[in-house]
Amino acid sequence: MSADFAFDYELLADLVETPGVPGYEDRIRERVRTELDDHVDRLRSDAMGNLVGTIEGIDPSYEVVVATHVDEIGFMIKHVDDDGFLELDALGGWDPRILRAQRVTVHAEGGDLPGVIGAVPPHTLTDEEMEAEQGVEDVRVDLGLDAEAVNERVSVGDLVTMEGRTERVGEFVTGKSLDNRVSVLAAIEAARRIDEPDVTVHFAATTQEEVGLRGASALGVDLDPDLVYNLDTTVANDVPGFEAGEQVTRLGEGAAIKLKDSSVITNHKLHRRLRRLAEDRGIASQLEVLPAGGTDTGGLQRAGGARPAGAISIPTRYLHTPTESVHGNDLDAAIELLVAALRTEDGTHDYTL
Repeated sequence: MSADFAFDYELLADLVETPGVPGYEDRIRERVRTELDDHVDRLRSDAMGNLVGTIEGIDPSYEVVVATHVDEIGFMIKHVDDDGFLELDALGGWDPRILRAQRVTVHAEGGDLPGVIGAVPPHTLTDEEMEAEQGVEDVRVDLGLDAEAVNERVSVGDLVTMEGRTERVGEFVTGKSLDNRVSVLAAIEAARRIDEPDVTVHFAATTQEEVGLRGASALGVDLDPDLVYNLDTTVANDVPGFEAGEQVTRLGEGAAIKLKDSSVITNHKLHRRLRRLAEDRGIASQLEVLPAGGTDTGGLQRAGGARPAGAISIPTRYLHTPTESVHGNDLDAAIELLVAALRTEDGTHDYTL
């Protein structure tokens, strides 16, 4: 355990650095399976790759789902050119401006290969070239190998992820895929801490969230919960250049209780219960109104029919970049709030509107 935080920092770093782009979450799913195995009564996965670990409740007739997506944004190789440079197709939402001069890992059938996304020296570019907008289609990965060697080791359809270590930076943790591995860590910590809950709890590690909430939407066919909680990161634009109303959340001010995002308006009885719990337990919290961007909360709210859905979010700076950053105290608060919600859920709360 970290000396400063209650959560398992070493496990978080391992989760962040384990690759798993949408549709190819195999490695991270197995990592989560290993961590959940000793803390749940049963584990299963489905054809979408969703992993569900279940803790049976004293009252098994009332079921709660706690969902976190395990996929990270990345790329698929769509073409290898005559010189051995790799052209990419995005898996998830990338800002092409941040891709230049980055290190990447190519996950090929024969093993992982290091690569770089190069940047042409600015003094070799014309003013027009300097000002031109770049897209993902303009990015090339350089493996440092000749074309023959590249074609022997890499194929169309191989995956690419950003390279980067998880680091402590002051009071923050920073890494390439805190979205959403930080929430996966929170769910694992909750599974470790709850014992003999009143109701049955399903911890669901969902897939393909970054390309349209697909795993969560499919989950509703197999599970029919009475209540859903989603855990994800959320925007913290508490940096220079943003007005107070544009910040959404602020790092260090606690777990974010979601009121809405582009995909969902959360059940107001449920988010008010979370607010009361946070206040009664002295858990730092803030409210989240996210004007753009969707989460699995929306998919879960409607999967298999209408159901009460709420969400606990972890404020994150620099989302969808290799330097995503969260405050350790906010992660601690999110775990505490989730555990409090699960321990006090007895199936008698009325969430009908």
